[in-house]
Amino acid sequence: MFYQIPAFLLDVIVGLLGGACLLRLYMQYHRVPFGNPLGRFVFAISDWIVLPLRRVVPPVKRWDLASAIAAWLLVMAKFLLLWLLMGGLGRWTILPLVSLIGLLQLAVSGLTALLIVYAVLSWVPSASSMLQDLIARLAEPLVRPLRRFIPLVGGVDLSPLAAIVLLQIVAIVLGNLMGSAFTLGR
Repeated sequence: MFYQIPAFLLDVIVGLLGGACLLRLYMQYHRVPFGNPLGRFVFAISDWIVLPLRRVVPPVKRWDLASAIAAWLLVMAKFLLLWLLMGGLGRWTILPLVSLIGLLQLAVSGLTALLIVYAVLSWVPSASSMLQDLIARLAEPLVRPLRRFIPLVGGVDLSPLAAIVLLQIVAIVLGNLMGSAFTLGR
């Protein structure tokens, strides 16, 4: 219990802040405007860490590396705190690797959530809303390549489901990599 509660709270905090940094990176890469409530929220909770990093880490083409590094640093801080909570066991040299895998797991979780929201919104007939358009614009790059191979079934687009399945396979691989990394750290 002494470990589970702080681990849960760190997961929530880092999931929110790190996820916002990754969403900022993703939205900037796809040139999604930030003049919507979600974009303003992302800026509001990530500016404190991204803007100072941006002074020393320039973007590379459309990739906002400051946002990616900010998310990675947040994940690394989480693992460092958890490691200290466990008594600092293991080799510290694998912390950057474990943090990178954790960052990829966070990205997979975020993309999975995005696709679930996208699929649910596609089933609900409604007038075009700003949020629905934003979600569609973010999810389309993930499902568009799959649509070439997956036909509509009874008028239902199964490409979001296929994308979620593929992301879950990636999540399984990352989970096994994380386990292997922790084994190396002992």
